[in-house]
Amino acid sequence: MEKTYLSDAGPKVSSAVYGFYRWNDEASTVSANMERVVNLCLELGINTFDHGDSYGSYQCEELFGNVISQKSFRREDLVIFTKCGLRIPHSSQPGVRMKHYDTSSKHIIESVENSLRKLRTDYIDIFLLNHLDPISNIEETALTLMQLKKSGKVKNIGITNFSVFQHQLLASFLSTPIVTNHIELNLLNTSALDNGQIDYIKQRYMKPLASAPLADGRIAHGKDDLAIKVRNKLQKIAIKYDMEIESVAVAWLIKLGALPLIGTREEQRIRNIVKAFDIDLDHQDWYDLYATSREDVYLK
Repeated sequence: MEKTYLSDAGPKVSSAVYGFYRWNDEASTVSANMERVVNLCLELGINTFDHGDSYGSYQCEELFGNVISQKSFRREDLVIFTKCGLRIPHSSQPGVRMKHYDTSSKHIIESVENSLRKLRTDYIDIFLLNHLDPISNIEETALTLMQLKKSGKVKNIGITNFSVFQHQLLASFLSTPIVTNHIELNLLNTSALDNGQIDYIKQRYMKPLASAPLADGRIAHGKDDLAIKVRNKLQKIAIKYDMEIESVAVAWLIKLGALPLIGTREEQRIRNIVKAFDIDLDHQDWYDLYATSREDVYLK
């Protein structure tokens, strides 16, 4: 798989990124599952992995660190993202009574130190804030991120699910570029094309990083009217390219300039996403899918 710069200021990453954001049930927190998925990704050329401190009931980072420590390759051959901000009640978090966001300096520093220890690494390639806490001190948050970057513990700064205005707000307090904004984007959720997120990300010379590229399996198996309508269109277009419908759905994202952020643990689904890079989706096929995905009369 080809490597690409995430932004004009960011590191090179694999064109598809594997994320652990859906590893939230007990089955996912088994070391054998982690090793299987990591091995498959490396086999397919995916060297970029996206974590969060709370993923997998606060266990994914440590499981990943254990697996990677047994591999015989250099740390610099991997690109590791992790993030903090979303806090979820769990036995390991006695002070957390309810789901909430916390991007305070204290929490950011604690999270980075814990992530470094669990991931068994001296640095994080990209550290992201998972949503913006509106009651944290934004100037203090930005200063903390800059101090972590200056220390070398964090190489780059990113964000997750920030609106355009939140993105602009944080950027105005930073003296270093934000290199990525993870957004949900797929054929069943194209809101980022309407609310300015895609445009602003590109304006900042960044590639959109699209989470849920297959809508959590809904594109292939959804029973709602929109999923069925889009799937029918995908099936017709997939014949032309001799590809699975999921590959065509991801090719639609790639044509837009986005990098798919894979979340599934299903091997075939991961392979389908990777095969999307072999498709040169026709310009009008892209619009045909986009028009089908819209529930209004846009382009019709």
